Amino acid sequence: MAALSDPLEVCVKASTTVPNKLGDCPFTQRVLLTLEEKNIPYDLKLVDLANKPEWFLKTNPEGKVPVIKLDEKWIGDSDVITQILDEKFPEPPLATPPEKASAGSKIFSTFIGFLKSKDPNDGTEQALLNELAAFDDYIKENGPFIDGERISAADLSLGPKLYHMEIALGHYKEWSVPESLPHLKSYMQRIFNMESFIKTRALVEDVIAGWGPKVMG
Repeated sequence: MAALSDPLEVCVKASTTVPNKLGDCPFTQRVLLTLEEKNIPYDLKLVDLANKPEWFLKTNPEGKVPVIKLDEKWIGDSDVITQILDEKFPEPPLATPPEKASAGSKIFSTFIGFLKSKDPNDGTEQALLNELAAFDDYIKENGPFIDGERISAADLSLGPKLYHMEIALGHYKEWSVPESLPHLKSYMQRIFNMESFIKTRALVEDVIAGWGPKVMG
């Protein structure tokens, strides 16, 4: 296992509702969960995305988060970051087998479609329910996690997105996951109750504020 002399620097979105708190990016939480599950020390650099500091734009001209400093280079994109972390720090291994990695992968896009929808008859709610039902069936057969008994990268990616879905749809649509999907509901609670998840989750009010522009737009 690679040794670290200093914590890894990670630039993340700052809260828009409470000073000096982590903001509401699910892709950032995915990276932080990976660091937590691998017990890799890290140092958060909170960035105000509405007023990006010059030092941040120098290291990251695109101005996106998360970015992480590895081997003196700043790396963006949570897909790339988590893959590098799994290669550089192989214990515990988190890679999801390719044949299982796509489980639940369409939930986030269908959630956004439903959240933005202004027409209750446009099929966006049913599209989300179809994806959730398919994942419920998958977990029933393959759970408790996407790769069975072992938590893996796919869970660390999907968990934050389900957290955002639950909060945003609860607030803006007064909608919740149906009781008819018990395996999905159990999966969500299993992920949300993990110590690493509680430590790295966004504040509810930040999630609500973060999705506001999409809803109002």
